[in-house]
Amino acid sequence: MAIQPPDLPTEKDFDGESFAPLYTTAVTVTGGSAAHGRASGKARSDDGVLDLDLRTPAELGGDGQGTNPEQLFAAAFAACFHGALSLVARQTAFDPTAIAVEATVAFGRDPEDGGYLLHVDLVVRWPGIAPETAAPLLERADSLCPYARMAWRGTPTTITLAS
Repeated sequence: MAIQPPDLPTEKDFDGESFAPLYTTAVTVTGGSAAHGRASGKARSDDGVLDLDLRTPAELGGDGQGTNPEQLFAAAFAACFHGALSLVARQTAFDPTAIAVEATVAFGRDPEDGGYLLHVDLVVRWPGIAPETAAPLLERADSLCPYARMAWRGTPTTITLAS
C-alpha cells in the first residue's frame, strides 16, 4: 500500500491573526556530561520513536560515539526542504522520486560577538531536471520550507523555567 502524502497547499491561503499549529512534538534531553557546554546524554521524543544518545563530535574533543545537535539539525533541515521540494514538484507534474537534499551544518564562532553560530549549505541533486526548470521550484520550496523560513526570518521562541 502506497503512502499518501498529506494534502498541504502551497498557496498562501491562511489569513489568521496568529500561528495555527498543524502538528506538535516534544523532545527532552537529559543526563550526560555538560561541563564542556556541549549536549550529551539522551534525547527522547514524547512518543518514544526518537531515542538516541547525544555525544560531542570527536572534532570538538568528544568521543563521537553518538549523534550531535548539528547532525540532527542537518537531518531535519534536509528532510524539511526535501518535503517542500517534493510537494512543489508533484504540484507541477514533475516526479520527485530522484530528488536528494544534502544539508551541511557548520558550527563555529560569530565574528561579531564571539558567540556561536550555525551555517547551513543545502545541495539539491535532481537528475534529469534542467537548472532553469529547477530554479523557480527551488525558490518556491525555499519559501514553503519552515526550516528555511526559520533560517531567513528567525523563529519565535519562548524559554520557561518549569517549577
